[in-house]
Amino acid sequence: MPSAVENALFGMGNPLLDISAVVDKDFLDKYGLKPNDQILAEDNHKALFEEIVKKSHVEYHAGGATQNSVKIAQWMLQEPHKVGTFFGCIGEDRFGEILKQKAREAHVDAHYYEQNSEPTGTCAACITGDNRSLVANLAAANCYKKEKHLDLESNWELVQKAKVYYIAGFFLTVSPESILKVAKHVSDNNKVFCMNLSAPFISQFFKEDLMKIMPYVDVLFGNETEAATFAKEQGFKTEDIAQIARDCQNLPKQNEKRRRVVVFTQGKDDTVATVGDKVTTFPVVDIDQSAIVDTNGAGDAFVGGFLSQLVVESPLEECIRAGHYAANVIIQRVGCTFPEKPDFH
Repeated sequence: MPSAVENALFGMGNPLLDISAVVDKDFLDKYGLKPNDQILAEDNHKALFEEIVKKSHVEYHAGGATQNSVKIAQWMLQEPHKVGTFFGCIGEDRFGEILKQKAREAHVDAHYYEQNSEPTGTCAACITGDNRSLVANLAAANCYKKEKHLDLESNWELVQKAKVYYIAGFFLTVSPESILKVAKHVSDNNKVFCMNLSAPFISQFFKEDLMKIMPYVDVLFGNETEAATFAKEQGFKTEDIAQIARDCQNLPKQNEKRRRVVVFTQGKDDTVATVGDKVTTFPVVDIDQSAIVDTNGAGDAFVGGFLSQLVVESPLEECIRAGHYAANVIIQRVGCTFPEKPDFH
């Protein structure tokens, strides 16, 4: 099997600095937060980000869905450093500096487009007991510009170096033209382009842009809820997840040398994947429910594990096994964090 090389994996998305801190019920009430939720920040949440960093035991991590997956893939592979390249937009500010430092610590080769009209995107994880309420403020992440960053020769050379590409559906809300440029390059050069349905609202409200990219998608990820929403929006006449996977596989495809692979996770239930003409189920790693700390990063971790094996051209079964392993590790910890070394064989 080939070994991993620098910049073999390319990711592009919304970089967020994850800020997690233990808070109390009064803090949640003050900002109108539910104990367990994920929301986008509104005007009344702006002060929350200033207040949470003053709490004791604040932790910072490089976050955002795609960056998380690239980070996990790098952790799974360990050597060499900088297997994963990551592009996204941040602000010229203190949080941006912390984000750069955190990406370096994770050995990800992050090349951010830095601008000063918006601050670095953040995601506050407000922890009370076993619950965490997530408030994301995309801010600078929304400001990525193809012509100011992706089109620059030195950056485009990094894109060309890669063999496997991953972009979460979330980035469709920011720069679909950047995704399309990368996807066309991948297809024209018979490399592997992976995408994630990411959230039901992407299939509902960014359908047109999503379907412009779909012909270029070699590997499509999603969970059961996202798959069901996508099927409904596309008018598939089924609610059966295996049939939805098959219908997704059969959508029009640009590069016919590669058969599309569709992988749908279902939490603790079996993962469903298209293998040639068949749809196969793969059981997840058994875990005692009491050992689960935080399932929020599970999807990103699954993709990261999967990509770590895809980069070294492992068979699909191994990619899925690595995805299950990584997700299993991450759900036993707070946030998308991991021990120093993986124990995957």
